Amino acid sequence: MSDQPIPPAPGVNGGAAPATGPVVLNLQFTKDLSFEVPGAPEIYLTLREAPQIDIALDVQARRLQEGQETYEISLNIRADAKTKEGQTAFIAELVYCGIFTLNGVPQQMLEPVLLVECPRLLFPFARNILADVTRDGGFPPVLLAPIDFVQLWQARRGQGADIGAPVANA
Repeated sequence: MSDQPIPPAPGVNGGAAPATGPVVLNLQFTKDLSFEVPGAPEIYLTLREAPQIDIALDVQARRLQEGQETYEISLNIRADAKTKEGQTAFIAELVYCGIFTLNGVPQQMLEPVLLVECPRLLFPFARNILADVTRDGGFPPVLLAPIDFVQLWQARRGQGADIGAPVANA
């Protein structure tokens, strides 16, 4: 080990303040996590190949306090796995959230930032949690392919949703 002092962290004891950009991720957390194997233990004895997995993904955004530019972004992911015979192998549900502060984002850019850029930052962490929980549950890990959040946002807009609404789904 070295006897050299460790430099202070940014913003601590006179260190440089951390740089803030237009999108600041303040906190990320697992809000809800559920993993069910309704056919256990028999499913483990009869399952001979990887189950067919259906994925549902939803993005929600809500302002935390009126007059503030702080938002909670939620990635809601559900994975339903079934055998060839249609028996449920497992059900995994994850709500992974981030608290974001937006600094100087123009009103017309608010929706794409909340529904595209913020979920893009959260997705790798949610993907990892889902893979770990399915592997730890005794199944092959569910490795989600990259998600095109722009396409999800555009599909939402095509459904005629109100752009100025404080709560949004993609």
